[in-house]
Amino acid sequence: MIDLKIDEAGRKRNIERCKQKGILLPTYEQMRDPSKTPQRIKDELKNVGLWDVHTSNLFRVTWKNEPKEKGGQFGDVNYLELPRELTNTKAKIAGIAGKWFPTGAHKVGAAYSCLISELVTGRFDPSSKKAVWPSTGNYCRGGAYISRLLSCPSVAILPAGMSKERFEWLRTMAEEVIATPGCESNVKEIFDKCIEIEKTRPECVIFNQFDQLPNHLWHFSVTGPAMEEVYCKLAGPKSHLALSIFSSGSAGTLGAGSYLKTKHFGTRVGVGEALQCPTVYENGYGDHRIEGIGDKHIPWIHNLRDTDVAVAVDDEITIRLLRLFNEPAGQKVLFEHGVSQAVLDRLELMGISGIGNLVATIKAAKYYELTETDVALTVFTDSLAMYGSRLVELTKERGPYTQRDADRDLDMLQNLSVDYVLDMTHAERRRVHNLKYYTWIEQLGKDLTELRAQWDDHHVYWDGLHAQAAVIDKMITEFNAEVLK
Repeated sequence: MIDLKIDEAGRKRNIERCKQKGILLPTYEQMRDPSKTPQRIKDELKNVGLWDVHTSNLFRVTWKNEPKEKGGQFGDVNYLELPRELTNTKAKIAGIAGKWFPTGAHKVGAAYSCLISELVTGRFDPSSKKAVWPSTGNYCRGGAYISRLLSCPSVAILPAGMSKERFEWLRTMAEEVIATPGCESNVKEIFDKCIEIEKTRPECVIFNQFDQLPNHLWHFSVTGPAMEEVYCKLAGPKSHLALSIFSSGSAGTLGAGSYLKTKHFGTRVGVGEALQCPTVYENGYGDHRIEGIGDKHIPWIHNLRDTDVAVAVDDEITIRLLRLFNEPAGQKVLFEHGVSQAVLDRLELMGISGIGNLVATIKAAKYYELTETDVALTVFTDSLAMYGSRLVELTKERGPYTQRDADRDLDMLQNLSVDYVLDMTHAERRRVHNLKYYTWIEQLGKDLTELRAQWDDHHVYWDGLHAQAAVIDKMITEFNAEVLK
């Protein structure tokens, strides 16, 4: 459970700080349904850019932003349905798109969720503390951005091998940017840096996305309902939400799968990861190029009771599809094979991890032999905007992208195999859950009783967490009321 004990003195200081800076805080309900945003905020947003450092952009932490760079209001969930000319599956496949969040990725929502309960309870004081955001990419970007909006000093930590776009932008947001050794899968090095900071810098508070329950809670409360809305748009009279797939990462987005399970009987929830680092699939390890998903451990907030399938994706497939979807020769071949220009124009909504999620979804849809009445959903975490430099690097490394390359890559996409798909039995789920022991109990000192509760008393544990969204919303509403006095 999220600790919601109140520090009255700290809470009063935070209220006064927000009053001075004109900051209002959105609730989970408002992030889920931004039509409930105060009219004053909507009016302000008419003149505010999507990535601007402006406190009203806190209310753009939602899947329902109008897809505009500046002045956008709110509408339906942003998503992309992939045509069968691409997927070669009978099932409908679609992904909700993170591009139209501030910072260009949905992780800004998880970061807000992790910080907000600490602010409204008064246990985190921005006047004397720094928020530390460890991540393999987008989470620390979201944390640094949210910290700026809330006038809170921040420290961003991410692997040195991440794209230069991430580092360049982060240096404009965070007071300090720390690059740890390695690439996407080097999470332990991030944890080591956090342990060092905790021991040597008492002003720093670590918001570790891998163990922060508010991360799971945001996706259960906001992402899950957004995905359900997309399903309702795609569904016919006999449709079934057969499957939802989420990359491993911090396991936060898997909270959306838990939500969908409460609403759609028999739906499956899957976790995707890199074949080069198949931790869930076979307790594996290694380095990979699917940026933004950290591996070699099982996140504390991963609810294995709700995980039905694991899919390992070869990172070479994602790299080749990045070029197919975005190079002129690739788009030309796709158009000749019946992909509409409207879809081609929106393929840039998928960044590398989004492409990985798409591949995992296609593989799982084929594995389960889904039919025309089935719908499979996933998440496109971020967009091509985060990876333009990767296309340049690939051209230098492999040469210009030609029609022959595009023909080969389209054939690969349309004929994805069902290898490296693990249908998880009860014993498989328990096996993966038990891997948490080695990272979180032995290395990081978590409570063994809580680890057991996540599995043995899973309904009490996870349902109790989900119920806290309404409690936190009430606390935010009361906090805002005092700010406005």
